[in-house]
Amino acid sequence: MVMKRTRIPWMKAEDFGRSLPHGLGVNLLVTDMAAMEVFCRDVLGARIIYADEDFAAIELLGSVFMLHADHSYLDNPMTGVTSGAETRGAGIELRLYGADPDAVEKKAAALGHIVLAGSIDKPHGLRECYVVGPDGYIFVPSVRI
Repeated sequence: MVMKRTRIPWMKAEDFGRSLPHGLGVNLLVTDMAAMEVFCRDVLGARIIYADEDFAAIELLGSVFMLHADHSYLDNPMTGVTSGAETRGAGIELRLYGADPDAVEKKAAALGHIVLAGSIDKPHGLRECYVVGPDGYIFVPSVRI
């Protein structure tokens, strides 16, 4: 593990880990922490709880998820999986229930991100769009029709 952090985190890692609620947790491994933080904040409307060169805790739609820089995962089994950018984000949709797809699409396009599919009402009762974030992760903001 290689840490580039230059300041003291807002809390100890073990305290943060113990504070997480039961349920599904998401941790995205990223090549560029700053780019993903900006995307989460400026496109998705997330709140950055804490961020440094190695790690970020992000609050979005009432849930907390994490970002870890690739360099902080060098001794983790995931290293072999994420070493090729072509595999990153493949096969997963990060669905953001309650996030306005029209607003996210507009922000993403204005900031130069790829909009795979524009906002549309779908037969399953949701209005949604598909936006590609940094490192190829696909975000699908959606609201009930």
